[in-house]
Amino acid sequence: MLLVSILLLGLPFTLRGSRAQSVTQPDLHVTVTEGVHLELRCNYSYAATPYLFWYVQYPDQHLEHLLTYLARDTLVKGIKGFEAEFKESESSFNLRKSSAHLSDSAKYFCAPVALCLGLQGELSTNLL
Repeated sequence: MLLVSILLLGLPFTLRGSRAQSVTQPDLHVTVTEGVHLELRCNYSYAATPYLFWYVQYPDQHLEHLLTYLARDTLVKGIKGFEAEFKESESSFNLRKSSAHLSDSAKYFCAPVALCLGLQGELSTNLL
Protein backbone atom coordinates (compact mmCIF):
# COMPACT_ATOMS: atom_id res chain seq x y z
CA MET A 1 0.00 0.00 0.00
CA LEU A 2 1.51 3.33 -1.07
CA LEU A 3 0.81 6.49 0.91
CA VAL A 4 0.53 9.94 -0.62
CA SER A 5 1.96 12.65 1.62
CA ILE A 6 0.54 16.14 1.24
CA LEU A 7 2.05 19.15 3.01
CA LEU A 8 -0.04 22.29 3.22
CA LEU A 9 1.52 25.68 3.67
CA GLY A 10 -0.76 26.32 6.61
CA LEU A 11 0.23 29.93 7.06
CA PRO A 12 -2.69 32.29 7.57
CA PHE A 13 -2.66 35.11 5.04
CA THR A 14 -4.33 38.37 5.94
CA LEU A 15 -4.33 41.34 3.62
CA ARG A 16 -5.22 44.73 5.07
CA GLY A 17 -7.45 47.29 3.41
CA SER A 18 -11.08 48.26 3.04
CA ARG A 19 -11.86 44.68 1.95
CA ALA A 20 -9.42 42.67 4.05
CA GLN A 21 -8.96 39.05 2.99
CA SER A 22 -7.89 36.19 5.19
CA VAL A 23 -7.16 32.63 4.06
CA THR A 24 -6.31 29.71 6.34
CA GLN A 25 -5.55 26.05 5.69
CA PRO A 26 -6.49 24.14 8.87
CA ASP A 27 -4.58 20.95 7.99
CA LEU A 28 -0.78 21.16 8.04
CA HIS A 29 -0.14 17.63 6.80
CA VAL A 30 -2.42 15.11 5.13
CA THR A 31 -1.55 11.49 4.34
CA VAL A 32 -3.87 9.35 2.23
CA THR A 33 -3.63 5.94 0.63
CA GLU A 34 -2.98 5.99 -3.11
CA GLY A 35 -6.21 5.68 -5.08
CA VAL A 36 -8.52 7.22 -2.48
CA HIS A 37 -10.36 10.55 -2.49
CA LEU A 38 -8.27 13.55 -1.41
CA GLU A 39 -9.61 16.82 0.04
CA LEU A 40 -7.51 19.77 1.22
CA ARG A 41 -9.33 22.46 3.16
CA CYS A 42 -9.12 26.22 2.61
CA ASN A 43 -11.21 28.69 4.61
CA TYR A 44 -11.48 32.36 3.78
CA SER A 45 -12.83 35.55 5.28
CA TYR A 46 -13.59 38.43 2.94
CA ALA A 47 -16.00 41.36 2.96
CA ALA A 48 -16.87 41.02 -0.74
CA THR A 49 -16.74 38.28 -3.38
CA PRO A 50 -13.32 36.61 -3.00
CA TYR A 51 -11.08 35.51 -5.84
CA LEU A 52 -9.13 32.45 -4.73
CA PHE A 53 -6.25 30.38 -6.10
CA TRP A 54 -4.75 26.96 -5.41
CA TYR A 55 -1.05 26.35 -6.12
CA VAL A 56 1.16 23.27 -5.80
CA GLN A 57 4.90 22.93 -5.34
CA TYR A 58 6.40 19.55 -6.20
CA PRO A 59 9.79 18.65 -4.67
CA ASP A 60 12.60 20.80 -6.07
CA GLN A 61 10.15 22.71 -8.35
CA HIS A 62 8.61 26.19 -8.48
CA LEU A 63 5.01 26.99 -7.58
CA GLU A 64 2.53 25.77 -10.19
CA HIS A 65 -0.98 27.18 -10.57
CA LEU A 66 -3.70 24.52 -10.20
CA LEU A 67 -6.94 26.52 -10.44
CA THR A 68 -8.70 29.83 -9.81
CA TYR A 69 -12.12 30.86 -8.52
CA LEU A 70 -13.33 34.07 -10.21
CA ALA A 71 -16.92 34.35 -8.89
CA ARG A 72 -18.53 32.39 -11.71
CA ASP A 73 -19.07 28.65 -11.37
CA THR A 74 -18.90 27.30 -7.84
CA LEU A 75 -17.17 24.11 -9.04
CA VAL A 76 -13.81 24.91 -10.62
CA LYS A 77 -11.93 22.28 -12.66
CA GLY A 78 -8.16 22.49 -12.55
CA ILE A 79 -5.24 20.64 -14.02
CA LYS A 80 -4.08 17.10 -13.17
CA GLY A 81 -7.57 15.98 -12.10
CA PHE A 82 -7.95 18.56 -9.32
CA GLU A 83 -11.10 20.57 -8.69
CA ALA A 84 -12.27 22.92 -5.97
CA GLU A 85 -15.74 23.88 -4.85
CA PHE A 86 -16.53 27.38 -3.64
CA LYS A 87 -19.05 27.23 -0.78
CA GLU A 88 -20.00 30.71 0.33
CA SER A 89 -22.21 29.39 3.16
CA GLU A 90 -19.16 27.63 4.69
CA SER A 91 -16.57 30.24 3.62
CA SER A 92 -14.58 27.41 2.05
CA PHE A 93 -12.75 26.63 -1.19
CA ASN A 94 -11.57 23.04 -0.69
CA LEU A 95 -9.32 21.32 -3.21
CA ARG A 96 -10.30 17.76 -4.19
CA LYS A 97 -9.12 14.91 -6.34
CA SER A 98 -11.13 11.72 -6.81
CA SER A 99 -8.08 9.44 -6.77
CA ALA A 100 -4.77 10.47 -5.19
CA HIS A 101 -1.53 9.29 -6.78
CA LEU A 102 2.00 9.08 -5.42
CA SER A 103 2.92 11.82 -7.91
CA ASP A 104 0.54 14.18 -6.02
CA SER A 105 2.93 14.27 -3.04
CA ALA A 106 3.75 17.97 -2.74
CA LYS A 107 3.10 21.22 -0.88
CA TYR A 108 -0.30 22.82 -1.58
CA PHE A 109 -1.14 26.45 -1.08
CA CYS A 110 -4.45 28.37 -1.14
CA ALA A 111 -4.25 32.16 -1.62
CA PRO A 112 -6.45 35.20 -2.24
CA VAL A 113 -6.09 37.15 -5.49
CA ALA A 114 -4.36 40.20 -4.00
CA LEU A 115 -1.58 38.03 -2.63
CA CYS A 116 -1.12 36.32 -5.99
CA LEU A 117 -1.08 39.57 -7.94
CA GLY A 118 1.29 41.52 -5.75
CA LEU A 119 3.47 39.09 -3.83
CA GLN A 120 3.88 35.90 -5.81
CA GLY A 121 7.60 36.37 -6.44
CA GLU A 122 8.19 37.32 -2.82
CA LEU A 123 6.28 34.25 -1.62
CA SER A 124 8.25 31.84 -3.74
CA THR A 125 11.46 33.34 -2.36
CA ASN A 126 10.53 33.73 1.29
CA LEU A 127 8.13 30.94 2.16
CA LEU A 128 9.32 27.98 0.16
